[in-house]
Amino acid sequence: MAEAILLAVSKIGTLLLNEAIIAVVEKLSRKAHNLKELPAKVRRIEKELSMMNHVIKDLDTAHVSSNVIKNWIACVRKLAHNVEDVIDKYSYEALKLKEEGFLSKYIGRGGHINTFNKIADEVVQIEEEIKQVKDLQNYWSNTSQPIKREHADIGRQRSGGCFPELVKDDDLVGIEENRSKLTEWLGTDEGESTVITVSGMGGLGKTTLVKNVYDREKANFPDAHAWIVVSQTYGVGDLLETLLRKIDHTKQPVNTGAKDDDYELTEAIKKILQGRKCLIVLDDVWDRKAYTQICSAFHGVQGSRVIITTRKEDVATLALPTRRLLVQPLGSTESFNLFCKKAFHNYPDRKCPPELQNVATAVVRRCHGLPLAIVSAGSLLSTKQPTDHAWCLTYNHLQSELRENNDVQAILNLSYHDLPGDLRNCFLYCSMFPEDYAISRESLVRLWVAEGFALKRDNSTPEEVAERNLIELIGRNMLEVVDRDELNRVSTCRMHDIVRDLALAIAKEERFGTANDQGKMIRMDKEVRRFSTCGWKDSRREAVGVEFPRLRTILSLGAASSSTNMVSSILSGSSYLTVLELQDSAISTLPASIGNLFNLRYIGLRRTHVKSLPDSIEKLSNLQTLDIKQTKIEKLPPGIVKVDKLRHLLADRYTDEKQTEFRYFVGVEAPKGISNLGELQTLETVQASKDLSVHLKKMNKLQNVWIDNISAADCEDLFSALSDMPLLSSLLLNACDEKETLSFEALKPISMKLHRLIVRGGWTDGTLKCPIFQGHGKYLKYLALSWCDLGREDPLQLLASHVPDLTYLSLNRVSSAVALVLYAGCFPQLKTLVLKRMPDVKQLVIEKDAIPCIDGIYIMSLVGLHMVPQGIVSLKSLKKLWLLDLHKDFKTEWTLCQMRNKMKHVPELRD
Repeated sequence: MAEAILLAVSKIGTLLLNEAIIAVVEKLSRKAHNLKELPAKVRRIEKELSMMNHVIKDLDTAHVSSNVIKNWIACVRKLAHNVEDVIDKYSYEALKLKEEGFLSKYIGRGGHINTFNKIADEVVQIEEEIKQVKDLQNYWSNTSQPIKREHADIGRQRSGGCFPELVKDDDLVGIEENRSKLTEWLGTDEGESTVITVSGMGGLGKTTLVKNVYDREKANFPDAHAWIVVSQTYGVGDLLETLLRKIDHTKQPVNTGAKDDDYELTEAIKKILQGRKCLIVLDDVWDRKAYTQICSAFHGVQGSRVIITTRKEDVATLALPTRRLLVQPLGSTESFNLFCKKAFHNYPDRKCPPELQNVATAVVRRCHGLPLAIVSAGSLLSTKQPTDHAWCLTYNHLQSELRENNDVQAILNLSYHDLPGDLRNCFLYCSMFPEDYAISRESLVRLWVAEGFALKRDNSTPEEVAERNLIELIGRNMLEVVDRDELNRVSTCRMHDIVRDLALAIAKEERFGTANDQGKMIRMDKEVRRFSTCGWKDSRREAVGVEFPRLRTILSLGAASSSTNMVSSILSGSSYLTVLELQDSAISTLPASIGNLFNLRYIGLRRTHVKSLPDSIEKLSNLQTLDIKQTKIEKLPPGIVKVDKLRHLLADRYTDEKQTEFRYFVGVEAPKGISNLGELQTLETVQASKDLSVHLKKMNKLQNVWIDNISAADCEDLFSALSDMPLLSSLLLNACDEKETLSFEALKPISMKLHRLIVRGGWTDGTLKCPIFQGHGKYLKYLALSWCDLGREDPLQLLASHVPDLTYLSLNRVSSAVALVLYAGCFPQLKTLVLKRMPDVKQLVIEKDAIPCIDGIYIMSLVGLHMVPQGIVSLKSLKKLWLLDLHKDFKTEWTLCQMRNKMKHVPELRD
């Protein structure tokens, strides 16, 4: 891909040196002509690479396989990367020179002059390479069009079915429920035309499912039925011609050379379908227009049924919510059965021999319920000797075997090549995370912004653009949602393992990056641009002298303690580094040389052993995110306030065992002059201080604010400052100890975006009468209260009347009445309820029609609770129920076995 070109050229524009500075530099330079022409040359490079970028995007979409063209694309990528490096260096040196002014003493050192001379030389070299690349393009360009058509035809053929050989009922697995649902929708007595959509990621067997239903049901539409493959490369006229040919059995083809126009074809179809009941399948639809441009030919036909298969959720919305089928991966049992049907197809009973049971289970697990991968793996292993040794050898290379499988590659590549350029980078980036890793939405958004994959657009912040990109990838079924938050936003997501394998292959080919789980850095390509690993284990000797001069990203999760040496070595030799993510690593120090990384935009040290940050961090003028949560850092360097591009500061630490249970985590001290961080959006967590409120009043871009160690004396000024924040959306308030009483009268937020409130301690029974609950309560979706004193009232009933629209409610160590009652109609949107360490509670009653949308209930350490919550079996939406550490004589109205029988719809029931 050439998306790297866009990253490179997007940085041009404001990077040109001030003319007065150029004049001074020229006088001291022996290569003044190079420097004088440098801005114009950079602009020319931008234009040349942009043109080649458009060519590459067209070639990629056509799935070009020519080695000549692949090599040409690789040359362009390498050029784009070099240009990006040069521009970043150019930008940095220009900024430094501008900040220094015309200090002759500084310029006289010659440091900047030498650097600009080197940049000019590199630009000259790049210009020569561009000329060579253009000459190569002229060599093959005449042959690109036939290749494009050829591969478009191949893509169309392959899109006709995930595994077309499986069409017999005996060979199909796990489709019964979906088949019954589709059959029911086709057989309804609805007189109006109906659109049905079947969606899901590539390889789930959508086409196979619909084909099976179509073959069964087309007899009920004898007058008109048609199966039409749409695919990515479709023509409206071609679709209409195909439909007309399939429904008009009397029409004979006439080779006149003339084609009917779309209007004539539409009218002809309408005439034939008049008074007929028809069934039309539009298979593999990638664009809503493919339907809307032809639907006038059959829309409104009495009793017509149109089934659309698609990988994209925006296409799926063509049907009413009650007529949308989202196909899910197979369960473990169904997956194993499907695998056996292919791997042991020539066995009488198609069952797995005992000696192959373990390796077969491992293979199926690796496919994660994706029928396409399961069938491909089963077919592959059916050709191997049925021995444990032979199968284990194949399993060890299963990743590459599936990657080389034409069916698997073609089906999943279609999804990748349909992505716009900016989404391709975002998609490939997700493959850098470990297998099965639950990726945090917030972290992913910040990483994409740091990498330059999401830029400010119109009135949207880069973070908002990145979040839309994430929604788009999920809508295209290229990422899976793991959890959603209180606003129904994606909380965590992950990439299917098979999709990740193919994405990694593309990332390597595109020179985007490499993931090497449990690998050794010493073996890495020194030109690597992005690198991720799960646990470095390089020794001190191997770490010495390891350099990656082009490296932009290090993503290392859970590195060993020896990785400290490796980090130091890499930082000293990777001057363009943009992202340093070392979450859960055992490193204890960060070298002072980190201050030399002018391009660094993201530092992630969460749950590491780092105790302090070097003072040189103040030199990181481009730093956007600093994540030091749950480290041992107590205080930030005073120079942190000079990093004026900082957007997200996440800092808190666990306390040691000597601290009270109440303050199990504490924030860092707020540095003096923190209001200089005018771009800050996230501030988690700082300790309250006398002047904190003064600084907060100047920080009007803050959205997430967590404050610790609040005393009663801080309340009025601090809460007043928080109230005036126009964008505030998430707020945590932690009292200095459990006995401190805080007044919430001054907390009157003007932001209607404030939906999350977490309060620890400092509570009185009159707090619910304060403005935050009386006036703002209707906006709150997430509420967590800990160490609060509500007297002898029932907190559930009190909160249901003040904050009715909660989707998440957590009560921890909250004093309350003996009996808690969730009355009928309360909390109509609540999805998660957490009750912890409430010793007064002896009974929980759930009335009929209470919490109708509840998904999970977590009841923990309620030592006074004697029995299962009354009425809990009436909760039909419940998916998770935890009953942990309750009364020693805890008894249920049924045995646990009976309870599970009564609540079969609850897959996760812990006791």
